[in-house]
Amino acid sequence: MQDLVKGLLQKNNTKIIFLVLDGVGGLPLNGKTELEAAHKPNLDALARESACGLHMPVGYGITPGSGPGHLGLFGYDPVKWEIGRGILEAMGLGLEVKRTDIAIRCNYATIENGIIKDRRAGRPPTDKMKKVTERLQKEIQEIDGVKFTFGAGMEHRFAVVMRFPNTLTPEAGMINDTDPQSEGKPPLPLLPKSPKAEKVAAVTRKFIDRAARLLEEDNIPQNYLLVRGFSTHPQMPTFTEAYGLRALAIATYPMYRGLARLIGMNAPAFEGDFRDQIDYLKASYNDYDFFFLHFKKTDSYGEDGNFQEKVKRIEEADRSLPRILALNPDVLVITGDHSTPAVMKGHSWHPVPLLIKSPYVLGGVTSGFSERECLKGELGIMKSTPIMPLALANAKRLKKFGA
Repeated sequence: MQDLVKGLLQKNNTKIIFLVLDGVGGLPLNGKTELEAAHKPNLDALARESACGLHMPVGYGITPGSGPGHLGLFGYDPVKWEIGRGILEAMGLGLEVKRTDIAIRCNYATIENGIIKDRRAGRPPTDKMKKVTERLQKEIQEIDGVKFTFGAGMEHRFAVVMRFPNTLTPEAGMINDTDPQSEGKPPLPLLPKSPKAEKVAAVTRKFIDRAARLLEEDNIPQNYLLVRGFSTHPQMPTFTEAYGLRALAIATYPMYRGLARLIGMNAPAFEGDFRDQIDYLKASYNDYDFFFLHFKKTDSYGEDGNFQEKVKRIEEADRSLPRILALNPDVLVITGDHSTPAVMKGHSWHPVPLLIKSPYVLGGVTSGFSERECLKGELGIMKSTPIMPLALANAKRLKKFGA
């Protein structure tokens, strides 16, 4: 699809905003999903005049991670471009990743008698864990000739870049995660899926053991590491090459900045709440064509199984919507990268609500923004990758195909 679109691109001054409410899709609790339970007059009014539907980030029955979910939104086939979470976290934290490197995303966890008690170690304060990560960096700088660079992330998260002496092939990152994705289980054994990954796996095992000993000495709840998303640096077309757009990403969490940087968006380090993100959007509006505005907490509370707090975060986003609409973008897309139903406490395979506002849509089909209402919309159920071509077409950035 990107190759076809590239041949049809035309330039103009139109603006496109993608507001991604992370994990916004849900399932019913007492008969209503989180979107249905939320008081969201602005989103509902917008849906009534927009093209609505549901999208599948990867495919039917496939539960996507955040990386594949966002790649699909930006028109990159997530099956073709299977990218480990590690490089996204590392680049989002400003770490350099070369062709000689393996990047890993790590979680501090709480473990007792070999069993995971808390995969996120109680979501500890970011400032506290930054100091812990700095100690690990001081104590673990090299293992078997492989150099280690650490980057402290948000709460329980951090990233590690392992620099090997020689250039690595993508197969070197073919190693399973150790996170079993639920409490009450032991960490999964670290196993290479390719002979070219064996050395990486051996070094990583030594790293986990050494870090666990250091954390045990500190006598803190964050006494173990779970590793995931082993990845090398992929070679993929940039967002500007694919779509001819100057793109800005405004995201507070490193992983999403990392993905944006990986595909060539400008993604400055950013701290603040959603109001601050919108202020930054307004201040930068004349300098870019495309804006990726990321709202995280809908996903966080979904993963925690906190239905009511996820509802409140949807309502928070709704209250901020008039400030975005005041910019009068030519195209506004609102959706999520995947569904995170609170009743499931995690990502799911369920299709994600989607709306596209522009002057060139049918509209008038749905009565609000929710899973059931979007199913009635003109877009139906679609794959994620055509969302970008639809946004470009509505922004009049695509020429006619053929005679």
